[in-house]
Amino acid sequence: MEIHRNPELVERLAAAYALGSLRGGARRRFESLARMHPSVRAVVLIWQSRLMTLTELQAPVRPAPTVWTRIDNLIRAEREQASMDALRKAGRRTTGSWWNSLPLWRGASAAGAVATALMVAATLALQHELNTDNDRLLAQQTVTPELRYVAVLSDPQARAAVWVSFDSAQQRLRLQRVGSYEEGADQSLQLWALPPSGAPRSLGVLTKQPVQQLTASEAELSGATALAISLEPLGGVPSERGPTGPVLFTGTLIKNML
Repeated sequence: MEIHRNPELVERLAAAYALGSLRGGARRRFESLARMHPSVRAVVLIWQSRLMTLTELQAPVRPAPTVWTRIDNLIRAEREQASMDALRKAGRRTTGSWWNSLPLWRGASAAGAVATALMVAATLALQHELNTDNDRLLAQQTVTPELRYVAVLSDPQARAAVWVSFDSAQQRLRLQRVGSYEEGADQSLQLWALPPSGAPRSLGVLTKQPVQQLTASEAELSGATALAISLEPLGGVPSERGPTGPVLFTGTLIKNML
């Protein structure tokens, strides 16, 4: 079965890969498939960008005092259980009648009831927190960037170097370096849109930061079929001149139809 020709299956696998639930041999096989097919890599990039956005929007939250209380209660319950087990083992090695005494078993039953109550309370509180987190994530999904275009730019050996996505709501390109290439101090990398015919259009000059954003309009991308990055003098070159240095990375520009 040619998985890359089944968009629905690729979507499910890419989502599981980005979430980390795709593991073992299945994960390795999917990575091999993504290396072979740019369209699969693009779907993975979309899902990774979505989940990355959720973590960026999520503000750090200090655990509530009740969380530490529940942890302390669970530790105490485990210690009481360990003490009871130790008493049972000691009782098997002794012949005294204390092992069958009513006060001892009443105390043990009370301890077990307390531990059970604490476990139930902790479970209910944890479920409430999970429900709250789910509501927060659902609310955040309403502000997830609209990724209209994506591209994975690779070198001639098909090694990914830069991930590019375009947020149509914010009118911004987001670029993330994933390769190890470093331009010289007197050089710059410049991003170009490549239409089916006509001259390339400059979309901006990259900084040396691993992640950056460039302002762009959808009109600048709508007619392009691919993106490219060339090595230029420091600060880049005017758009009308086109790339003057070697083109290092290229990739197909894929429109997200979801």
